[in-house]
Amino acid sequence: MLILTYMKKDNIIQTKSYDFAIRIVRLYQDLVKEQYEFILSKQILRCGTSIGANIEEAIGGQSEKDFFAKITIAYKEARETRFWIRLLADTDYIKNDLKNSLLKDVDIILKIITSIQKTMKSKIQT
Repeated sequence: MLILTYMKKDNIIQTKSYDFAIRIVRLYQDLVKEQYEFILSKQILRCGTSIGANIEEAIGGQSEKDFFAKITIAYKEARETRFWIRLLADTDYIKNDLKNSLLKDVDIILKIITSIQKTMKSKIQT
């Protein structure tokens, strides 16, 4: 079964999404403590940590279709996270170097998820 491929110990998407979630939590803490920003920070916290949570749910999926559905949600959450990162930078809550670093990480996650989706689509359709 293809899902087992994504359950190995050194799972790159699992590791990258978890590490990214840590960065997002730290960003949230900084926004709340240093900037006294409570609305946008909650949005990015929610979607930025949801990526990894949905990856974990996908890995524990009941079927390949369940796996694909959760991976797709992770993709959507990553896209939303991109939006909030850009908005935070363009409204001067975060500096451009942090924006660029976060966008680089989320873009890598998006590329990995897209690759997984393409592989899964071909397996589900056959």
